[in-house]
Amino acid sequence: MKEILVETSARHIHVTEEQFKILFGADAKLEVRAPLSQPGQFVSFSRLDIVGPKKTIANVSILGPFRKAGQVEVSATDARTLGVPAVIRESGDLAGTPGIKLVGPAGELELVEGCIVAKRHIHMTPADAAEFGVENGQIVKLEVNCPGRSLVFGDVVVRVRDDFALACHIDTDESNAAGCAGTVYGKLIK
Repeated sequence: MKEILVETSARHIHVTEEQFKILFGADAKLEVRAPLSQPGQFVSFSRLDIVGPKKTIANVSILGPFRKAGQVEVSATDARTLGVPAVIRESGDLAGTPGIKLVGPAGELELVEGCIVAKRHIHMTPADAAEFGVENGQIVKLEVNCPGRSLVFGDVVVRVRDDFALACHIDTDESNAAGCAGTVYGKLIK
């Protein structure tokens, strides 16, 4: 069975177009700095400060395109630094999550909810899911063998959509725990 690309998803922010205009000004544009592995997704030139009850994390990238709701994805370590609970959720599952303040060059806003530690996940197309014998929402394990720090990640959710590209996303805490550096691949375990 083929291996799965394992990518480290560093802290980042998703915003709505309306939120972007508040933070950067009415004429500002969300411009592509570099494409990401998922089709149509990109890291922009735009950056914000995330302000929590304890501390601020400055200069955090906004990913595009615009979303239906604002969302801040941080590691558990980042959550502790900010002073908010480290709530693990799938992207978009924001109900009941901590709020956070965003500060941009033209304004600031308070997200009432939306600060999450993203649940580790594997993006797959339906063809990938059929090849691996899994389905959307299934929880699997992923074995990552990096020199000196191999690790099996449990509780990895499979996310299946036509517009996905095969890749597993883990956060920086998880990447550091497994000693991930450079291009890393993992093996799915059902």
